[in-house]
Amino acid sequence: MSPARLQSAPLVGSADDTEAAFYDAMLHADVDAMMACWADEDDIVCIHPDGPRLVGAGAIRAAYEALFVSGAVRVLPQRVRKIETLTCAVHSVVERIEVLTDSGLRAAEVVATNVYLKTAQGWRIVTHHASADRLGGGRDHEPAAGPQTLH
Repeated sequence: MSPARLQSAPLVGSADDTEAAFYDAMLHADVDAMMACWADEDDIVCIHPDGPRLVGAGAIRAAYEALFVSGAVRVLPQRVRKIETLTCAVHSVVERIEVLTDSGLRAAEVVATNVYLKTAQGWRIVTHHASADRLGGGRDHEPAAGPQTLH
């Protein structure tokens, strides 16, 4: 993506604003809006559930173009957990994915990690890693109360 395209993207607010734009682009099957959310870096990474590691804007764009061939994807981010610094934000999200099929509405939950970097153009995605939530059922698993030792 050209630097001019990134600079024109209206994503200068927060990492939350970029995340909202990312999921809105999915809802509208808008590849250009989707790619405007990503950093202009060679090493950006996207991993879809059970998919390969996609590195670089070209591979990521091709994957979303293929995904959007069937139309928009309704992804509802839920239960976001955040760690943020001045220049980096990591969001752990449970994504409820809804797809209309011939049999009716189908839904699944996916766990995802979105990593954002604050750039000259605003907050941009550098990593999106989504995995099927095979065992969790969308629930958070937290340790029992009591003393916790990290190491």
